[in-house]
Amino acid sequence: VQLQASGGGLVQAGGSLRLSCAASETIFSLKAMGWYRQAPGKQRELVASVTSGGSTNYANPVKGRFTISRDNAKNTVYLQMNSLKPEDTAVYYCNLEGYSDPWSRVNAWGQGTLVTVSS
Repeated sequence: VQLQASGGGLVQAGGSLRLSCAASETIFSLKAMGWYRQAPGKQRELVASVTSGGSTNYANPVKGRFTISRDNAKNTVYLQMNSLKPEDTAVYYCNLEGYSDPWSRVNAWGQGTLVTVSS
């Protein structure tokens, strides 16, 4: 499965962006999809995730500002980012975990999309 991320860009502090990540196919068993980010000089970190059952998880710095959602029919996950701060500047990567068949685990990454928040 391949993931195609889009929606990054340059925005002023306080603004909003919506990221999208489309999976190329429906896999046998989906565990979760999520968004990670990596700022310059820092490690990649989880931003938000959503399980196949719809449970969501958010990193503390983005709680109340970001919302993750999924459109199962389109194999797409979204990240709505509001009240953006300069510290949200990073390359954002989408991730998919699951199984392509009962024995083959899948852990796929999108190509990354740059989000830059100016002060």
